[in-house]
Formats: sequence, C-alpha cells, structure tokens
Amino acid sequence: MSNAEKKYKYSIIVPVYNEQDAVQPLFTEIKSVMESINEPYEIVFVDDGSIDHTLEKLKTLSPIKIIHFRKNFGQTAAMDAGFKNAEGEIFITMDGDGQNDPKDIPTLLAKMTEGYDVVSGWRFDRKDDFSKRFVSRGADYLRKFFINDQIHDSGCTLKAFRSECFENITLYGEIHRFIPGMLKWQGFRIGEVKVNHRPRTTGKTKYNWKRVIKGLIDMISVWFWRKYSGRPLHLFGTMGAFLGTAGVLLGIYLAIARIMGKIALQNSIWPLIAVFLMLTGIQLFVSGLLADIAVKTFYDRKRTIYSIKEVIVNKDRNENSDT
Repeated sequence: MSNAEKKYKYSIIVPVYNEQDAVQPLFTEIKSVMESINEPYEIVFVDDGSIDHTLEKLKTLSPIKIIHFRKNFGQTAAMDAGFKNAEGEIFITMDGDGQNDPKDIPTLLAKMTEGYDVVSGWRFDRKDDFSKRFVSRGADYLRKFFINDQIHDSGCTLKAFRSECFENITLYGEIHRFIPGMLKWQGFRIGEVKVNHRPRTTGKTKYNWKRVIKGLIDMISVWFWRKYSGRPLHLFGTMGAFLGTAGVLLGIYLAIARIMGKIALQNSIWPLIAVFLMLTGIQLFVSGLLADIAVKTFYDRKRTIYSIKEVIVNKDRNENSDT
C-alpha cells in the first residue's frame, strides 16, 4: 500500500501482555499527545494473549484498533501483527507497561524530518533495577559486535518507522530488538534521540533469563542471516571444501608414508581422522546445497507464526454519535 493510499498519517502500535492496570492511562496519554499533533492517526493495541482483564479494559477505549491473539506468541509476533494491520504512513511503537513516555513522540517525529527512516529512542537515564541494566549492558556489547546498528539503545521499544521499512522484513523469535540493524543493512537511515524512561508502577516485568538466552540466539541468527542469507553455500561449502581437502591430503600422506614403510597404521587413529574429515567435508557441502534450496523456498513463501482471533475497531464516540 502506497502512502497515498494510507488512511492515517501515524499508527501508534502498542504490544501488551497482562497489563490491565496500565493500558487505560497509557491510551489516554497517547490520545492526548496525538490530538495535539493534529494529524490523522490510529492507536493499535496488540493483546498478546493476555490472561487478565487487559482485553476487557481495551474494549472500553476509543478510538482504538485491538488485535487479539489466541495465545501468547511474544513481543516480536505482536509487533509484526501491528505492522501488518496498521494503516499509517509512519509507525510509532512503544511498550504497554507505561515506562515509555508518549510525550516523547513529537521528538521522534521532529528527528524524522531530518531525513531519517527510523528514529530510535535512547533511554539515557533508565529506571530499571540493577540486574536488568547489567544484563542489558552486556547484551549491548554483543549487539555492537554482531549487529553494529550504531545506536545506543536498540532495546528501547519507543521508535518511529516509515511504513515502507517493513515491506520486505520478516519478524520472528525475539528479533524486534534488532530491527534498526536489519533496516540499516538494507540502506535505511537510522537516527536516535534521548527519551524519558519512567519506572514501572503497575504489573510485572516480562524480562527474565529465558528472554536473555533467546535474544542471544536470535542475535547470532540475525548476524548469520545478514552475511549468508543469500549465499549459505559460501559458508558451508567453504568449510566443507577445507575439511574435505584436509582429509584427502592427510589420507594421501598416510598412504605414501605407509608404502614407503615409514609408519605403521594398524594401531593408528590417523586413518580414521582422514576419513572423518572427508565425510564431514562432504556433509557440510551437501548441507550448504540444501540450505541454499531452503533459502530460495523461504523467499517464495509468506507465512506468520501467530494466530489472530479477532480484530476489533472502536471508532471515536463522537464520530459514532453523528452516524
């Protein structure tokens, strides 16, 4: 859908999971800020399978679009659903726990006028506990090594994107943190602004050691996808050729040495090592061919990993009263 066909200028996308006490005040803040901007907008909340009263609270709000998942699929899936169902020219994402400040939205949008396609928030003064900040700091160093998105705080959900950023992006796992890096590799301009970060006053954090492990694995996956998604045979084929050649050379050396009577092989492990290297090389090369086929198949398919139960659209009450 081109920008000329978009219904709104802005789409505010908020993934939520068990945030029954936060959604109503957050919605009120977002609505107040967006009305002051005086441009057409929509507010999209993605209920990621909440098991408390989050959905019921959302249904009392308007104007709002609610995407209701059948079960909990995770924040990345919720954001992907939000992007695919949003109808704005610019997407603004933020956490549903109230720690991101909607008053920073105009700052993001002002930065975009400088020609940026993505503007990421930087929680310069974080209000999280020490353990979370410590783990995040370590993850930042790894992210800079593997992803190198050249921003300070990729984990901050408060971001603004031009909608065309997601025309060729597939989100999976826990890779929502690495979206700026993925877009940077595609040539989009990435900017960053300092934003306010508020302490959590309701609900419980969803951050735990499982998310840390998943995030690390996905970081490596994104790195691999960046370097070898279009040419996996280059990686596996090179490794296979190296190991296979080493096995062949070792086998030739052992054979010549045995013929010349310089070594005895009946009790030696070296012939097994030579065979192992050759077989491993063949296996890696074949794996590269299969991966190459799988990549081509992937690019020919479009599927999602989540299931939407319903999409609810509550129009503005004033609008409803006129019809």
